[in-house]
Amino acid sequence: MTDISKVDKNFIVDTKIDKADIKFYNVTEAPFKVYGVYHTGERFVRLPGEVAKKVSSGVYSLHWHTAGGRVRFKTDSPYIAIHAKMPGPAKMSHFALTGSTGFDLYQKHGEEDRYSLSFVPPFDIKDGYEMVKDVGNVGMREYTINFPLYSTLTDLYIGLAEDAKIEEPTPYRDIPPIVYYGSSITQGGCASRPGSTYQAHISRWFNIDHINLGFSGSAKGEDEMIDYIKGLNMSCFVLDYDYNAPSAEHLAATHEKMFKAVRETHPNIPIIMMPMPIYYTWESEKPRQAIIKATYDNAVKAGDKNVYFISSREMMEWCGNEGTVDGCHPTDLGFFSMAKALEKVMKKIF
Repeated sequence: MTDISKVDKNFIVDTKIDKADIKFYNVTEAPFKVYGVYHTGERFVRLPGEVAKKVSSGVYSLHWHTAGGRVRFKTDSPYIAIHAKMPGPAKMSHFALTGSTGFDLYQKHGEEDRYSLSFVPPFDIKDGYEMVKDVGNVGMREYTINFPLYSTLTDLYIGLAEDAKIEEPTPYRDIPPIVYYGSSITQGGCASRPGSTYQAHISRWFNIDHINLGFSGSAKGEDEMIDYIKGLNMSCFVLDYDYNAPSAEHLAATHEKMFKAVRETHPNIPIIMMPMPIYYTWESEKPRQAIIKATYDNAVKAGDKNVYFISSREMMEWCGNEGTVDGCHPTDLGFFSMAKALEKVMKKIF
């Protein structure tokens, strides 16, 4: 790997980390592999800015949030550091800062990715932070660092011991990513850390890459978003925007339309439909669930054999009514429950 800092001083990482032998690497360069997001030269994004701008101002402001972003690599460094540049980190009263703004690290043991540690942001974070964590003298190991769910990330550097080896990670399963489209819950609110979202669980359990197109308050099945999603290369599509549809009428006008558009361009992929994840359903919410179920039923009647429906109650089966922070956004337990419900379907698919 070329040490660009020796060529261009603007790439020198100014650090206060007390490690005499530390060397920083830009995650956009080999052998590091970034998934779920890509770098425009200015920041990491989840979809092209010109597409996001056409959809809505909400999607445009949120497409910079790095939900679903990951960097994977192998190293034998006894410690791992991050140096993150993050203008305008998100702070919310009901959302742990470690989830909205933090990074967490997973270490591979055999075939299992195990949670190892969190890079906890300081409460007074303004434009980024850095942190170093010892991982022990364990030899060559594979790591995944999950990106913040509700913050913008312009640059990320990984700090390792200068004499440490670095290698490319083991690839995900050789199929296209799973694409998730939905609300703030899909984006990851309010997981206590990025690796606790339901998509992150599925990705680890099945060794499959994913793309998170969850947009807090802004996923409404717009035509421009439909056009973008149907053009993506994917192995599976999860349709999960019930909470953001402003009314049952809006949901009825957009839900089956989106399904049919994706099915037209992807005749063979599995498509999973999910209403809002709640254990007890209010009468006012039942029409919305019926609309989503009708999309599924109509597809089955039309002969579609690769479509799936997961009910609201099934998604909260593991936690009952104890799975949310505020009656809407899942806790880590709620996300785990959603992941277990999806797992049943994914086992049939993959």
